[in-house]
Amino acid sequence: MQRTLAIIKPDAVGNHCAGAIIKRIEESGLKICALRMVTLTQQGAEGFYAVHKDKPFFSALTAFMSSGPAVVLALEGENAIRRWRDLMGATNPDEAEAGTLRKEFGASIDRNATHGSDAEDTAAYELNYFFCGVELLR
Repeated sequence: MQRTLAIIKPDAVGNHCAGAIIKRIEESGLKICALRMVTLTQQGAEGFYAVHKDKPFFSALTAFMSSGPAVVLALEGENAIRRWRDLMGATNPDEAEAGTLRKEFGASIDRNATHGSDAEDTAAYELNYFFCGVELLR
Protein backbone atom coordinates (compact mmCIF):
# COMPACT_ATOMS: atom_id res chain seq x y z
CA MET A 1 0.00 0.00 0.00
CA GLN A 2 1.15 3.49 -0.83
CA ARG A 3 0.09 6.85 0.59
CA THR A 4 -0.11 10.23 -1.05
CA LEU A 5 -1.28 13.74 -0.29
CA ALA A 6 -4.20 15.26 -2.13
CA ILE A 7 -5.28 18.88 -1.91
CA ILE A 8 -8.59 20.31 -3.04
CA LYS A 9 -7.41 23.84 -3.75
CA PRO A 10 -9.12 27.11 -2.76
CA ASP A 11 -10.71 27.56 -6.20
CA ALA A 12 -12.53 24.22 -6.01
CA VAL A 13 -13.52 24.73 -2.36
CA GLY A 14 -14.79 28.24 -3.18
CA ASN A 15 -16.82 26.85 -6.08
CA HIS A 16 -18.43 24.25 -3.78
CA CYS A 17 -16.78 21.32 -5.60
CA ALA A 18 -15.04 19.66 -2.63
CA GLY A 19 -17.85 17.17 -2.04
CA ALA A 20 -17.94 16.11 -5.69
CA ILE A 21 -14.15 15.67 -5.73
CA ILE A 22 -14.21 13.63 -2.50
CA LYS A 23 -16.95 11.46 -3.99
CA ARG A 24 -14.78 10.80 -7.06
CA ILE A 25 -11.84 9.87 -4.79
CA GLU A 26 -14.00 7.37 -2.93
CA GLU A 27 -15.43 5.95 -6.16
CA SER A 28 -11.88 5.44 -7.47
CA GLY A 29 -11.18 3.01 -4.65
CA LEU A 30 -8.57 5.15 -2.91
CA LYS A 31 -9.00 5.11 0.87
CA ILE A 32 -9.14 8.42 2.73
CA CYS A 33 -6.93 8.01 5.82
CA ALA A 34 -7.20 11.60 7.00
CA LEU A 35 -8.99 14.76 5.91
CA ARG A 36 -9.01 18.32 7.17
CA MET A 37 -9.83 21.80 6.00
CA VAL A 38 -7.04 24.35 6.28
CA THR A 39 -6.45 27.96 5.40
CA LEU A 40 -2.76 28.38 4.72
CA THR A 41 -1.01 31.58 5.66
CA GLN A 42 1.28 33.08 3.04
CA GLN A 43 4.22 31.75 5.08
CA GLY A 44 2.62 28.29 5.27
CA ALA A 45 2.08 28.19 1.51
CA GLU A 46 5.67 29.33 0.93
CA GLY A 47 6.90 26.53 3.20
CA PHE A 48 4.83 23.91 1.45
CA TYR A 49 5.90 25.01 -2.04
CA ALA A 50 9.51 25.86 -1.07
CA VAL A 51 10.79 23.53 -3.80
CA HIS A 52 9.43 26.07 -6.32
CA LYS A 53 10.80 29.22 -4.63
CA ASP A 54 13.07 30.10 -7.56
CA LYS A 55 10.40 29.67 -10.21
CA PRO A 56 8.56 32.67 -11.70
CA PHE A 57 5.13 31.36 -10.65
CA PHE A 58 6.05 30.95 -6.95
CA SER A 59 4.60 34.25 -5.73
CA ALA A 60 1.30 33.82 -7.58
CA LEU A 61 1.02 30.18 -6.48
CA THR A 62 1.56 30.90 -2.81
CA ALA A 63 -0.79 33.91 -2.91
CA PHE A 64 -3.48 31.72 -4.48
CA MET A 65 -2.95 28.82 -2.06
CA SER A 66 -3.31 31.19 0.89
CA SER A 67 -6.37 32.95 -0.58
CA GLY A 68 -8.98 30.73 1.06
CA PRO A 69 -9.70 27.35 2.58
CA ALA A 70 -8.42 24.13 1.04
CA VAL A 71 -9.08 20.49 1.90
CA VAL A 72 -6.06 18.26 2.49
CA LEU A 73 -6.38 14.50 2.39
CA ALA A 74 -4.12 11.52 3.02
CA LEU A 75 -4.99 8.84 0.48
CA GLU A 76 -3.97 5.20 0.51
CA GLY A 77 -4.09 2.37 -1.97
CA GLU A 78 -2.12 0.27 -4.42
CA ASN A 79 -0.13 2.72 -6.56
CA ALA A 80 -1.94 5.60 -4.83
CA ILE A 81 0.37 8.29 -6.23
CA ARG A 82 -0.14 7.25 -9.85
CA ARG A 83 -3.87 6.61 -9.38
CA TRP A 84 -4.45 10.03 -7.80
CA ARG A 85 -2.41 11.79 -10.48
CA ASP A 86 -4.35 9.95 -13.20
CA LEU A 87 -7.65 10.95 -11.58
CA MET A 88 -6.50 14.60 -11.37
CA GLY A 89 -5.37 14.80 -15.00
CA ALA A 90 -2.85 17.13 -16.61
CA THR A 91 -1.81 20.26 -14.71
CA ASN A 92 -3.36 22.45 -17.40
CA PRO A 93 -7.12 21.73 -17.54
CA ASP A 94 -7.10 22.57 -21.27
CA GLU A 95 -4.76 19.61 -21.81
CA ALA A 96 -6.43 17.25 -19.32
CA GLU A 97 -8.35 14.25 -20.56
CA ALA A 98 -12.14 14.22 -20.37
CA GLY A 99 -13.36 12.77 -17.09
CA THR A 100 -10.40 13.97 -15.03
CA LEU A 101 -10.88 16.29 -12.07
CA ARG A 102 -8.86 19.12 -13.52
CA LYS A 103 -10.78 18.96 -16.80
CA GLU A 104 -14.08 19.03 -14.94
CA PHE A 105 -13.31 21.42 -12.08
CA GLY A 106 -10.20 23.39 -13.11
CA ALA A 107 -10.41 26.77 -14.80
CA SER A 108 -6.77 27.35 -15.77
CA ILE A 109 -3.24 26.14 -15.17
CA ASP A 110 -3.14 28.48 -12.15
CA ARG A 111 -6.55 27.47 -10.81
CA ASN A 112 -6.64 23.76 -11.49
CA ALA A 113 -8.67 22.49 -8.50
CA THR A 114 -6.30 19.84 -7.13
CA HIS A 115 -2.75 19.03 -6.09
CA GLY A 116 -1.07 15.68 -5.68
CA SER A 117 2.32 14.39 -4.66
CA ASP A 118 4.49 13.32 -7.60
CA ALA A 119 6.71 10.70 -5.94
CA GLU A 120 7.07 8.68 -2.73
CA ASP A 121 9.61 11.05 -1.15
CA THR A 122 7.45 14.05 -2.02
CA ALA A 123 4.38 12.30 -0.60
CA ALA A 124 6.19 11.59 2.68
CA TYR A 125 7.23 15.24 3.00
CA GLU A 126 3.81 16.60 2.04
CA LEU A 127 1.85 14.22 4.28
CA ASN A 128 4.08 15.19 7.20
CA TYR A 129 3.58 18.88 6.39
CA PHE A 130 -0.18 18.65 6.96
CA PHE A 131 -0.57 15.61 9.21
CA CYS A 132 2.52 15.76 11.43
CA GLY A 133 1.81 13.97 14.69
CA VAL A 134 -1.59 12.81 13.48
CA GLU A 135 -2.25 9.10 13.40
CA LEU A 136 -3.52 8.16 9.96
CA LEU A 137 -6.14 5.44 9.71
CA ARG A 138 -5.04 1.99 8.59
